[in-house]
Amino acid sequence: MLKITDGTFSRNCTGWQRRDFLRVGSLGLGSLALPDWLALRSCASGRGVLREKSVVLLFLHGGPSHIEFFDPKMTAPAEFRSITGEISTQTPGVSFGSSFPQLAQRMENFSIVRSYGSKNSAHTYNAVASGGNPLKAAMGSIYARVAGANHPQTGMPQNTLVVPEAVEEGLKLGRNFETNELHTVTDPGELGATCAAFDPSGGGPLKEAMKLQIPGSRLADRRSLLRGLDQIKRAADAENNLSGVDQYQQQAFDMITRGIAQAFDLSKEDPQTIKRYDTTGKFRNADMQRYHDMKRTTNLLGHQMLLARRLCEAGCGFVTVSDCGWDMHANGNSPKNMTALDPMARQVDHAVNAFIEDVHERGLSQDILLIVTGEMGRTPRLNGNGGRDHYGELTPMLMAGGGLQMGQVIGQSDRHATRPATEPFAPSHLMSTVMHTLFDVGQLRLQSDLPTELVRAIENGKPFSGLL
Repeated sequence: MLKITDGTFSRNCTGWQRRDFLRVGSLGLGSLALPDWLALRSCASGRGVLREKSVVLLFLHGGPSHIEFFDPKMTAPAEFRSITGEISTQTPGVSFGSSFPQLAQRMENFSIVRSYGSKNSAHTYNAVASGGNPLKAAMGSIYARVAGANHPQTGMPQNTLVVPEAVEEGLKLGRNFETNELHTVTDPGELGATCAAFDPSGGGPLKEAMKLQIPGSRLADRRSLLRGLDQIKRAADAENNLSGVDQYQQQAFDMITRGIAQAFDLSKEDPQTIKRYDTTGKFRNADMQRYHDMKRTTNLLGHQMLLARRLCEAGCGFVTVSDCGWDMHANGNSPKNMTALDPMARQVDHAVNAFIEDVHERGLSQDILLIVTGEMGRTPRLNGNGGRDHYGELTPMLMAGGGLQMGQVIGQSDRHATRPATEPFAPSHLMSTVMHTLFDVGQLRLQSDLPTELVRAIENGKPFSGLL
């Protein structure tokens, strides 16, 4: 096992011991360490349960309105229909809220589900992110448990959370982050900390399987962490510290040090690509963050989505992108009459359109599945402040790529967008669709090293109709 230690000591149940500084550790595939797994892959037949696809889950914290997103109901009475009006899409007879002009002209590249509801009317993010599985584990954690905590070729964490702090150094945002509430969207549940999402901003737990331990003051600074990895690599090269280790240990070391630093560095991108994704001009952060429910609202979503694409290219199998501020009660904790909704929705429109376009141009549409949703929708009838309250019967759902059937509107809501008028869908359908996208479920049943409860959680449920 490759170890680089920091010279400090820590105590466990066996007594005082030297702490590993960098350790290429367990992948979650039996007891294989990364060097062993690389050696195994070099002579393996290539058959397995993974479909070599990635998922990006754009999670809109707070509860985006299904009406102002993709089901405007302009024939309903004024207190029900979209306050932003509607815009026609490229599909005849289908309209979106008018805040989505770019996506309206790209509908052939994605599908929406109008009869999906989270069945959740509170800010319980994990109820959606886990698909309601009995292990209470987020879908990204399930992926990491099956695929391994780190990609065997690049060393990238297989399950990653991208918050705004990951793309802007020194960013200080408000409540929820410090209390770890946001991280419930990536809660590993009964799978435990080894399957938790890696948070490159330093705000959450580092992947246990990476065994990366450095002083706490440096964990708060992502760039210091990455610089530290590069310094270790340069020192090892200069002093030939890795002489004598076999080729797989050398390869494992290179993957961890080089892969992480480059994948998280947006400066490696073409400036035109960065500009394409840029959403910083969609609104002023200060205008949003003066409201209590919008303390974590930022205009950095475009760069977060660009980082998500880079992570997928580097081997990350599941990326959760967090965008906050969607609690639209209009009660003073957010603006009256939901005036924040249009600029925030236009940011989503721009960032998601840029992602879909970029992925398509790179030939990755079949390999990356994008999901856009939140923990709930909003009440069909406007409240007295011109806002919408918590509502779980219907929730926005967009899916793009991943080899699924695109260009569809699946399901319908009733005339006031209060209930599904056709087959209702729930988080369990989302979970099943994602699992069938990521895994060969038939092969999965044959894996003797996976817990029975995990296999059942993956194979149970029914995907969205017409997507697979």
